[in-house]
Amino acid sequence: MKVYSFLRGGIRYTDLTVPPRDSSTTAFLPGLSVIPLVQHIGSRANPVVAVGDRVSEGMLIGRGQGLGSANIHATVPGRVVRTVSWKMAEGITNDALVIRLEGGFDILGRRQEIFPWQGLSPFELQRIIAEYGIVEMEGSGRPVSDMFYALRSASDPVTLVARCIFDDPWLSADHVLLKERFAAVAEGARIAARAGRMGRIVFALSRGEKDMGSALMDSAAGAGVSVSLVYTGARYPQRNRRELELVLKRYAKNEGIELGTILALGPATLAAIHDAVKLKKPILDRYVAVGGSAIKEPRVMKVRIGTRIGEIFAECGGFIDKPKRIGSGSPLLGRTVVDLDEPVIKTSFAIFAFLSAQIGGYERSRCIGCGECRSVCPVGLDPETLYKFTGGSNARDGGPSRAAECHGCGCCEVVCPARLPLSTGIIRSALRGA
Repeated sequence: MKVYSFLRGGIRYTDLTVPPRDSSTTAFLPGLSVIPLVQHIGSRANPVVAVGDRVSEGMLIGRGQGLGSANIHATVPGRVVRTVSWKMAEGITNDALVIRLEGGFDILGRRQEIFPWQGLSPFELQRIIAEYGIVEMEGSGRPVSDMFYALRSASDPVTLVARCIFDDPWLSADHVLLKERFAAVAEGARIAARAGRMGRIVFALSRGEKDMGSALMDSAAGAGVSVSLVYTGARYPQRNRRELELVLKRYAKNEGIELGTILALGPATLAAIHDAVKLKKPILDRYVAVGGSAIKEPRVMKVRIGTRIGEIFAECGGFIDKPKRIGSGSPLLGRTVVDLDEPVIKTSFAIFAFLSAQIGGYERSRCIGCGECRSVCPVGLDPETLYKFTGGSNARDGGPSRAAECHGCGCCEVVCPARLPLSTGIIRSALRGA
């Protein structure tokens, strides 16, 4: 079995406080669900219900407005009791509808009707995926329908890459989902390939996932397009677009195939596409990795969208001691959570709470010139110099222009003994046009 890995930099990232990857448990249904109207990269969805209205499970409650925006659905039946707004750590204001659980469920516990999709056109499939508000659940929250729309201008062949690469231990929820729902992931890939008029599907898996690779290939049989399998390294940031494309180009050259334009989607997104098209079901819940040194019982949980983070921590036994840092997403690139009433949203693949001992505090010191940041940069940049010129507190004019090449993987920040925000500063500099 040949394994393809990017050649330069990266780190082998481990964390013993992540939840085990053996199975998932289902979280309790929340008595109050906080459903944000922004769970995507674009503008706020326009609410189509008001305080006092009754809603049913899966009902449209917010309509997406333009590119980057996606439809929002009620994840539980009940009554809209109020609207709330809060400011997140990044200074962005979000607002939400609060639904009090009441009445019967239309989807949960009911026999699911299966809808055939093989006779649907790409346009019809894209319409369904947009209607049910499917977004890239492992990334930015970009609507999948927008991603398909962007492919219309591609002049070369288009390949769907099912990105099942676990270079970050905090992707354990995706790993469990893939194990428990591999047939849905494989069929979701087939649906996505048809919706995007793609001629090839490539399942990209981390080394060591041979059994899962075989199961996916068997489930994808009869897709009507070429299906292949490639194993990649598990060194972070292998799943980043740049590093993934590097290994896929080497794979394509060795196999004598043409991949053309690549669209990479993760297992949670592919399973959501399957559910939208085959079950007529929006994203009502998602797999979430809950862990960190402050959590008594880390676990992977299936959580209803809108469940407050504090309730999820409580189901995992609560805190061992007062946490120093609480966040959502991977600790490498995730965002800080400032209020435990913040809800789980479509892109919340992990939530964590760390004690001081795990993060070692946030004391920064002067750069000691150790060069560790240069050794781990997969792009071959000099983060130390770039930070001093464009991102540091002593920024100088006329610095190097390579800041735009940084793709923000955060490897340099992980290894920096001075705890300097190298990647963060460089990215901000690039966005300012430095």
